[in-house]
Amino acid sequence: MNFIVVGCGRVGSELAYRLYQNGHRVTVIDIDASAFDNLPPDFRGRTLEGEPLNQDLLRRAGIEQADGIALVSSSDSVNAVVAHTAREVYGISNIVVRNYEPQWREMYEVFNLQVVSSSSWGAQRLEELLYHVKMRSVFSAGNGEVEIYEFTVPPAWVDKPIKELLPNENCIPVGLTRAGTALLPNMNIQFVEGDIVLVSATLKGIEELRNRVAHSDS
Repeated sequence: MNFIVVGCGRVGSELAYRLYQNGHRVTVIDIDASAFDNLPPDFRGRTLEGEPLNQDLLRRAGIEQADGIALVSSSDSVNAVVAHTAREVYGISNIVVRNYEPQWREMYEVFNLQVVSSSSWGAQRLEELLYHVKMRSVFSAGNGEVEIYEFTVPPAWVDKPIKELLPNENCIPVGLTRAGTALLPNMNIQFVEGDIVLVSATLKGIEELRNRVAHSDS
């Protein structure tokens, strides 16, 4: 497949190299030629120096035949405009944008773009790892608005059904491991000692669940 990566900093160079290693044709664009030094010596994709807002440069990069484009420069405005141009002018639907400054994230949402906000997601994960050791996130969707959490059932919950213990909103069970075997739980199933539960929850839902677990432990 043909991919374009706009921005050759730490994220862009790593992404471009991973795509190249997996057999894809990759073109990397950056306004600063020295940024291409971030690419490993054995990278054999194309590199183009120039302003990514320049449509002649985008056509030279092969945007008219591209299967996807990643916008990972350090300029949120450039990322948003080029992504919008790629979709509206060139008909590319496979577009992923890196949000650099968290305060500009809403701008991408206005354009209805697929966004990875590494700063916001990273801060949330670090927060969870610092003080939520009993209930850990194992999967994050979007930018962490919804995550899947894993925890071992507290002793006080044994013999009680899921529906009595989980919050009514913003938190749903998606899996239960019992004696090494996983199953899809229903709301009436009763916990037994050693059960490991997976729940999908928003931040509000998981905070309420954590409060319930903490209360049961006290």
